Amino acid sequence: MAAPLRLPGVAILLPCFNEIGNIAAAVAEARMAAASAADDHEIVVVDDGSLDGTGKAARALAAADARVRVLAHERNRGYGAALRTGIAATRQPWLLLTDADLQFDLMQLADVTPLTTAYDLILGRRTPRRDPLHRRVYGHTWNWLVRRALELPVRDVDCAFKLARTELLQSLELRSTGAMISPELVARSLAQGARLVEVDVAHRPRLSGAQSGASPRVIVRALSELRSLRLSH
Repeated sequence: MAAPLRLPGVAILLPCFNEIGNIAAAVAEARMAAASAADDHEIVVVDDGSLDGTGKAARALAAADARVRVLAHERNRGYGAALRTGIAATRQPWLLLTDADLQFDLMQLADVTPLTTAYDLILGRRTPRRDPLHRRVYGHTWNWLVRRALELPVRDVDCAFKLARTELLQSLELRSTGAMISPELVARSLAQGARLVEVDVAHRPRLSGAQSGASPRVIVRALSELRSLRLSH
């Protein structure tokens, strides 16, 4: 029997804003998942101006493991800004974009690595989605709007389980600072001819911390950035 495909190296990116209840477990799970799927790895934590001690806790984890790196924003700049900081700093050839809220079993990384022989960008699709009803309604509406505005062949564009070639992501001129980062990333990847596939991934309910994706401020910023991207697309 052939040995399972392993990546030469993978980084797992964990953007964080006030995730003190999740950060230690998220880093531990990321370390195990990366080791199971790749010969080399790094865990990149981006603390996006947390006020609850997330950054301090992350730095303590990094002090104990040289493969854990922490990048910090002095103030909260937004989810997209955190992803852009992490993408720019990545040193491994493959990058898993995920979250630190423990809503994904990161051990699924090894399940999707065989797809890297044929695709540059592997997008997760939450099946089923384990969020409150209002979040699911918002997500369905947002995905419909994004598909219509940008003609993206993706059903769950904001799923925080995306494995991509680092070279591809670092070549994109990403501009979004908020929730529009995911649609922009997919749209610009397709524009460069990237090979893309969407696969089902298991999703968990959030058990600690607060979700901010459906806040009015986040929604207004996302709609503004969607309009700008649509005009330039």
